[in-house]
Amino acid sequence: MKSILLSLLFLGTATSLFSQQNNANENIDPSKPTNLYTQVNVQAELNSYKGFSTYGTRLNFQYALNPDNLILAEVPFLYNSETKKFGLSDTRVRYFNVQRMNSNKLFALAPFVDIYMPTGKSAHGLGGGTWSLSAGLIAGLGFSKNVSMFPGVSYVYLTESGKSGMQIQSNVSLKFSDNTFVFVNPSAMFINSGVTWQGELDVNQIIIQNKLKGNIGWLPNFTNKVNTFRIGVTFFM
Repeated sequence: MKSILLSLLFLGTATSLFSQQNNANENIDPSKPTNLYTQVNVQAELNSYKGFSTYGTRLNFQYALNPDNLILAEVPFLYNSETKKFGLSDTRVRYFNVQRMNSNKLFALAPFVDIYMPTGKSAHGLGGGTWSLSAGLIAGLGFSKNVSMFPGVSYVYLTESGKSGMQIQSNVSLKFSDNTFVFVNPSAMFINSGVTWQGELDVNQIIIQNKLKGNIGWLPNFTNKVNTFRIGVTFFM
């Protein structure tokens, strides 16, 4: 119950702040994760497991306190085809800070804290049943006007099992035009003696500049043979 109340508190706080507007005189550039904007993301989601699936919607609220600090709250509602249960899955809260660097090659360093809360009932197949606490650092590297990379490393701790480890990523941003860009993000999580290999392919298209973006994503977990598919829209506020 405490976890659910915390989730709703962050959700309400983020929603109440979304009345702010982006500067109409500047075109935003969401192709770089270190560019922080207030936004609402609404996605349809399908998670394909061996023998069953979960599907529903994922609501993601992001509030830019200023150009260098952002708070994120993510609330998924899913249905499990095996247990026939629908409800709140595990929610997420993240704080992201960007330190701007005076270099075109290394243009940003971004420490972050990421928390997944076990608000979904694991008995219903809607949650993992554990708090996941992580903290890390992401670097922004520029190779050209249209190609950048955001490698990152974080420490991860799982409260239920008491296990901890490290996660690494190498998120690459490919910008094909002012309105079209793609993220390619292979990653690996090392927990105790095991390793989980994952990835993300996210195709984005700006529909209305500074206002509306569409996206299609594939997030495979190669180790556990789970595939996640998402399609949605982003409203910039």
